[in-house]
Amino acid sequence: MPSISDLATTLRDVASPGLKPKELIAAVREKHPEATKKEIVRAAFFTLSDGHEANAAQTGELHSFALKERGTDEEAALKPIKLKKKNRQKTAPQG
Repeated sequence: MPSISDLATTLRDVASPGLKPKELIAAVREKHPEATKKEIVRAAFFTLSDGHEANAAQTGELHSFALKERGTDEEAALKPIKLKKKNRQKTAPQG
């Protein structure tokens, strides 16, 4: 399991404008094959907040990647809950 800082360094090296999220993940996994998508997304947020100098295009690319990909694994794992309807018996009008 690679450290977040190792993944962040790799992200800084491979991120470029116009790179699709799947391509970015694949490029990181070439150097760190055991890295999960969740770890890569966390490393992208870490890269944005750790204070290293980066060009504006690279920062924008990492920011959009991190926002698009955050939580997608968790959302896919959750099943929507269906509420059961209560069976109500209609009563005859009194009168």
